This record gives sequence, structure tokens and C-alpha cells, in this order.
Amino acid sequence: MAQFIIRVYGLVINDKKEILLSDEFVLNTRMTKFPGGGLEFGEGLIDGLKREFEEECNGQQIENVRHFYTTDFYQKALFYENAQLLSIYYLADLKQPLKFKISEKAFDFKIDAGETQSFRWEKIKDLKADDITFPIDKFVLQKLKATFNE
Repeated sequence: MAQFIIRVYGLVINDKKEILLSDEFVLNTRMTKFPGGGLEFGEGLIDGLKREFEEECNGQQIENVRHFYTTDFYQKALFYENAQLLSIYYLADLKQPLKFKISEKAFDFKIDAGETQSFRWEKIKDLKADDITFPIDKFVLQKLKATFNE
């Protein structure tokens, strides 16, 4: 049976026009994406985004959440059989104080120590589509560049 997979992502941009990226090792794959993840059944979109940040970022809360983009084209879900992916992106701010580490380099974790995720800032203007793993994220990056005149 065909199904929909719904994912929510946070686009956190600092005053230097840098965006927060998540480098992850999941399903034996290295990936760079925006923070966020799958919506759980019975959960609202913003509640799901807040939960994702709290889970991934050591209890980090977000605020000033506002819609940026919802997928408006067909995208097959990569890790599911016979499923369509819908992704919703929100601009958000990190509530101070920060509760998680922000690294200076990509994939700043030790897989053999059980670590599978790190975060870093990258200038929007310097990011290229090839720096991001997933097709919808690549599309959103171009929208970010256009919106923030990068």
C-alpha cells in the first residue's frame, strides 16, 4: 500500500547569514541535512519540529517558528518502499542558552564511540547543492539563497 512520509525541518540562520547544518551517520550513510526529522502520528507540525530539536540537540528549544516551504513536487521517499515524501521547512531561532555543541568541521563525531551526529554553521552563500544530501534540501537551499540575497 502506498503511503506518505512527513518530515519537518528547522532552518536556523544566525546574524552572519550562516545556516545550521546537521551531519549524520544513519543507515550506514553519511548525510548532511537541515535539523529535523519524521513527524510522529498524532503530532502537529510545529510540535514535531520542537520535539526533533529537543531530541537531536540535547534538549534545545526553538522559538519564533515560521513557515518557509512545503514540498510542492513529487519526491519518492528514499528509505521506504512505495512511499511519497512530504517535507515542511520552518525558519526558527534557537532559544538561548545553547544546549548543544556546534562543531567547526563536518562529521565531527566518532562512529566507533557510538556518536552519529554533529552540527555546524555554514555561510548560505558558500553552500552548494552538492554539499547537501537530499533532493528537497537541495531545492530549499536555492530558495534560501534567493530569499537571503546570497
